[in-house]
Amino acid sequence: MTILRFFARTVVVVGGLGLGHSFGLAMDPPTARAFQLRQTPIVEACKKARGAVVNIHSERKGGPVDALGQPTQINGMGTGVIVDPRGYIITNHHVIEDVTTLRIRMADGTTTPAKVVARDPETDLALLKIEVAKPLQTISLGTTKDLMVGETVIAMGNAYGYEHTVTVGVVSALNRDVALNRELTYKALIQTDASINPGNSGGPLLNALGEMVGVNVAIRAGAQGIGFAIPVETMIRVCSEMIGYKKRGYGLGISFREETSRPKEDGPVQRKVIVDRIEAGSTASKAGLRLGDQLVSVGDCTVESSIDWEKGFLDRLGGEKVALVIRRDGVETKLNARVETLGKPGLSEQIWARVGIKVQPVGPESVHKVNAQLHGGLIIKDLRPDSPAAMAGWQKSDILVGLHEWEMISHENLLFALNHQEKSGSETLKYFVVRDAQVLKGAIPFGMLIPASNP
Repeated sequence: MTILRFFARTVVVVGGLGLGHSFGLAMDPPTARAFQLRQTPIVEACKKARGAVVNIHSERKGGPVDALGQPTQINGMGTGVIVDPRGYIITNHHVIEDVTTLRIRMADGTTTPAKVVARDPETDLALLKIEVAKPLQTISLGTTKDLMVGETVIAMGNAYGYEHTVTVGVVSALNRDVALNRELTYKALIQTDASINPGNSGGPLLNALGEMVGVNVAIRAGAQGIGFAIPVETMIRVCSEMIGYKKRGYGLGISFREETSRPKEDGPVQRKVIVDRIEAGSTASKAGLRLGDQLVSVGDCTVESSIDWEKGFLDRLGGEKVALVIRRDGVETKLNARVETLGKPGLSEQIWARVGIKVQPVGPESVHKVNAQLHGGLIIKDLRPDSPAAMAGWQKSDILVGLHEWEMISHENLLFALNHQEKSGSETLKYFVVRDAQVLKGAIPFGMLIPASNP
């Protein structure tokens, strides 16, 4: 099967009129009643979701060379959905792949630059961040567990550059496995005949209640009315992982199961987030959480999905206490969790013993100005005198971004590189650090490194 994906590199030239006028209509009672009849569930669903849907405009190198022999920029487009009022946006990975510039256009017309926080090519999802002056509207999350074949669904997005385009169709099938190529296969997709076009990628597939049930991702090339969306449950799982481990650099030692229900046929989905695994010695364990606890809130964030748990710890400082509310045996209980300072237990100690540094993961925003292709790094928070790192010339506040051919974005990356020195094929281990907005290169002789068996 051949699938056409909606790459951000699609080039579209659009001309149009800005409709800047508003018209007030005075209606007599019969006309007003007729107008109310036109306020269909589809109209209400679009109103509900529109403010949480953003248009993504991108640039990437790769066009024809200019007079100086330099490649020109290719303009691209896509769609995103706001998942956190602080400016976190979910979209497709292929929308932001290899781009050099990202700009977000909000429903109110304002435009702002965006940064890539985390990406998951395997599921074709990515997390973006924009700076905001006030809390943003977020999307309402639905479920595919009660989604029916033949049910009306709505695709919303930046189709061919026409912002916030709305198309309507039905669910054609559920749980479709679609092979894009040998490397990428989408699992358990929603199939729909709602018109999806280049630019719709990353936008929401909505039910008639205005809830997001999927992320629009692809169409069947050469077909009519065969489009696909990633189920919202997959988006929730991957988004929570990207907000948590991939941005922060370590997990909180907990996993959940989510119980969904819809008490009223036309009411919102209700979720219970239940603890079903806790790692010994983890943040969650130290906080006093137990198997079977229902998470009610984390800080000021009400927990309605696993995303909310991670959002509650987002941007917290190391050592900071976070208030938890759980429901245990039907009774609400208050607990406190302390944010880990440096990585998973044990990893920081191993790194300190072997190279003499304590590091903290940082996101792409910390290194993006130096190299837009960097996904993050490890900032050196402490340095032991006369250690291998000190003798190599590393300094506090350096950001380690690479060892040999491996990126350094987590404690695991660093230990992996130290444990696989022989793969470098030389007597030294090359390193790359960011200092004073520059990437500095160097090498540490293997004989200088302390073996794992000699802490």
